[in-house]
Amino acid sequence: MKTLIVIPAYNEESTIEEVVRGAAEYCDVCVVDDASKDATPKILADLKSEFAGRKTGTLHIIRHESNTHIPGGIQDGMRYAVEQNYDYVITMDAGMSHLPSDLPLFLEAGEHDLVIGRRHQTENVPMYRKLISWKAARVMNYCLSDGLLDIKGPGIKDCTSGYRRYSRRIFSIIAEADLESRAFDFHMESLYLAVRNGASFQEVPITYKFSTSSFNRKVLVQAMVFARHLYRKKLHFQEPHEPGKLVHWQNALYIPLRAVDRPWVAL
Repeated sequence: MKTLIVIPAYNEESTIEEVVRGAAEYCDVCVVDDASKDATPKILADLKSEFAGRKTGTLHIIRHESNTHIPGGIQDGMRYAVEQNYDYVITMDAGMSHLPSDLPLFLEAGEHDLVIGRRHQTENVPMYRKLISWKAARVMNYCLSDGLLDIKGPGIKDCTSGYRRYSRRIFSIIAEADLESRAFDFHMESLYLAVRNGASFQEVPITYKFSTSSFNRKVLVQAMVFARHLYRKKLHFQEPHEPGKLVHWQNALYIPLRAVDRPWVAL
């Protein structure tokens, strides 16, 4: 089975070489450089020259001239995987939050459509971040369930992890989808698309190293806004979701989920 590792990167000069070298020990790598302004492009170009002639562990670089954020980067990597007839795509972080040494967990997993890296062992992760992930999982499972009173849904424990393996069937769907997410909320939307298209899934325990550069207030608000959007979609509300628009924080911070917890539940 041919597997491609897709790594979206933006200004990752301090870690990109270590990530690429580690990932290339297992599979071919595609780095989508999202208009980095530091030394990331040069480091990638040097690695590309060094890896020239390899039959396995190759490096392909996609360069964006303007910033498209995570959704655009991963979609471009998935489109390349479709063109090159890869069977699986693994997505991972360029900042060493996801360890290349955990890749065998994904490569040795069963033939599921989606394998999610569940953050089992975490390093330097503050309690508020763990609480957010827990709440996000509850909201997503409810939104992915078929019944209004089914609060357990498919039972996914980590819905916001970006360390994943997608089957060709699923990454082909995501590659051509008209996405509504604009940044880290992509991980929620891609999960939604996968499950709604009948994806079988498995979770594997990974080690996660928290980095403040990969999570900030804007990321939090984006995730909450998109979770609210999925909830409203489930209940068939008519208010349209405006991609990229952040609603007032009072609306973003609280989502009405009587079936999940209390009348108003903070994500």
